[in-house]
Amino acid sequence: MPARKPVNVDESVNLRYVVFLACTAAMGGLLFGFDIAIITGAGPFITRAFNLGDIGLGWAFSSLLFGCVIGSAFAGKLADRYGRKRLLIFVALLFASTSVAAASAASFNGFVAARFIGGLAVGGVSLISPMYVAEVAPPSIRGRLGTLYQMSIVTGIIVSYGINYLLRDAGASNWRWMFLTGVAPSVVFLLFVALAPETPRFLAMAGKSQQALEVLQRITDRDTAESELSDITANLRKEPQSWRGLQRPGVRRALVAGAGLAILVQVSGINTIIDYAPAIFQSAGWKINAALTSTFVVGVTEFLFTLVSLWTIDRYGRKPLYITGSCGMALSLLGLFVAVMEGRFQGPIVLALILGYLAFFSACIGPVFWTLVPEIFPNDVRGIAMTVPVLIQWVANALVVLLFPYAFHVLGKGFTFTFLMLMSLAQGVFTLRFMPETKNKRLEEIEAYWTAFKQHR
Repeated sequence: MPARKPVNVDESVNLRYVVFLACTAAMGGLLFGFDIAIITGAGPFITRAFNLGDIGLGWAFSSLLFGCVIGSAFAGKLADRYGRKRLLIFVALLFASTSVAAASAASFNGFVAARFIGGLAVGGVSLISPMYVAEVAPPSIRGRLGTLYQMSIVTGIIVSYGINYLLRDAGASNWRWMFLTGVAPSVVFLLFVALAPETPRFLAMAGKSQQALEVLQRITDRDTAESELSDITANLRKEPQSWRGLQRPGVRRALVAGAGLAILVQVSGINTIIDYAPAIFQSAGWKINAALTSTFVVGVTEFLFTLVSLWTIDRYGRKPLYITGSCGMALSLLGLFVAVMEGRFQGPIVLALILGYLAFFSACIGPVFWTLVPEIFPNDVRGIAMTVPVLIQWVANALVVLLFPYAFHVLGKGFTFTFLMLMSLAQGVFTLRFMPETKNKRLEEIEAYWTAFKQHR
């Protein structure tokens, strides 16, 4: 019996196969979320084990993110040279090996080195997984399939929070066991990627048109597959893959817009909330066990509201969601600022406001960002072009996470939450003025928006 399709999915689409491909690539997000968040619960124990101050703690958290900068800088070019699938296999192997290295580190420097190298894998998968999903997804459900990547990130976060809580009383080396558990999802990801094909757009780019057609015919019917392959081939003829291709007017404008979103998605504070949730809850009066329990509630909230985006992203579009989410995040941060100013920065109030912030991010911002970034670039330069916003968001992420403990404890909670609130508002305004709506558009169609950008303005 054929898979039941949502009402707006073309009947020619092989939904089961497309979902399998999207879920396989999106599973890279699970490793992304796991590696980013596993240190959340391990942080208090690492602090004691290595006797860390604010900057040392910030470096322990951000070392992975600085590795992400390097990984994302090279992943696009490597993906264009060797293929999306090969890079995902390499990433899975790197995840597993660095989980073991971090768990067995004999010194703080060794731990930081392992996390930095692990960041190469996280940075790589943050570019390649969304790219893979975008390149196999039919336009009518590309938004929902792109959301699977964010759901996978959130799932990785929840899993890591659960592991943190279960191992909290496992002795002085509990944090080592926390990191070691990362081997299991890495192996599962490796097995699934091995079963998936290369994307049709990379196969066409590599001159393997027949193989590209075969993959497309597994996704949709023959006529649609041939038409899409024709569009892909015509698009790829524009200019050889190189950095020079980024100088086309339409691509330059897309790069600037993507870079702006990449900075704002981080400086509005999402990873400081995820990474430092136990520290924030402890500062609001919670004990360590209660703080770790609260982080699990945080993870569940992220997951549930990411599910909301599956229903909304292709129904209402990317742009309205992004603006709504930015405003909601800003209101939640304003509430945290007021709580600090009125001396009511206490457990239940803080938890409620943080959950509100995360609900807006998870339903609106996170899924849309990772769906929109690969959508806005043309086929012939997508791998190289995606390097720019993905690298920039990792730089912004690393700096924000590095400096958050200092800002929170020295500059003060009020200053910190005010800054994040203003950045959330800026994110909404930027999206309103500069971003296109990509809902239901083929990837080959979207470049025209940037080419005609001046007329739009």
